Amino acid sequence: MDITSDTHSQHISNQFNQELEALKTHLMAMGGLVEKQVQDAISALLEGDSRLAEQVRDNDTAVNDMQLKIDEECTRVLARRQPAASDLRLVLAVIRATSDLERIGDEANKIARNALSLAESGRSARGFVEVRHISEHVRGMVRDALTAFARFDTDLALKVVREDEAVDSEYTSAMRSLVTFMMEDPRSITSILSVMWILRALERIGDHADNLAEYVIYLVKGLDIRHSDVDTLDEQELGSKG
Repeated sequence: MDITSDTHSQHISNQFNQELEALKTHLMAMGGLVEKQVQDAISALLEGDSRLAEQVRDNDTAVNDMQLKIDEECTRVLARRQPAASDLRLVLAVIRATSDLERIGDEANKIARNALSLAESGRSARGFVEVRHISEHVRGMVRDALTAFARFDTDLALKVVREDEAVDSEYTSAMRSLVTFMMEDPRSITSILSVMWILRALERIGDHADNLAEYVIYLVKGLDIRHSDVDTLDEQELGSKG
């Protein structure tokens, strides 16, 4: 059975309704923090702001703590309520989503660490154009994936899934460009490697956003599309508005 945003407000137990809603609310709060971590890490890099980079690094613990708290809440719901059908899918989707959000936080931390390294060694703008472009793309994916989760919107989720291929293509092109530059100027190898690690972190953030979107489709439709060919997915079957 497909679900909508109203499905989880139909339980006899009002307490159960509140527990399920709390899971979503806390997941969105964690998502908001992770989004800010990514944004701040990129800003720290592009602006050469060491203090902001250190703040991102320090806030990684808060992201980890939020994951543990939400996991504990999910465990209590599973133990006390023994949810079935769409309720069970919601709890499982939240557990999976918090894991991907925590990993996005880890990638933001990696970006911040490399930003600090570049700032200390005399930052180079080589590769920053690519970083800015790809970061805007993946941040949009994360934002849309979280919005899709909040609204149970499979149309938006499917859009995120399909955007991941574009990010992969942009990443490959950027890496080729940087390799060429390193070959032409060996003195740039150290700084370019740092930029490459940042691009890799952004590409991984796109992968985790893709995972978040896939959980939305699983949650709403009960379909696991993790190993499906994106081009063959049936929009009419997966869409939430059709």
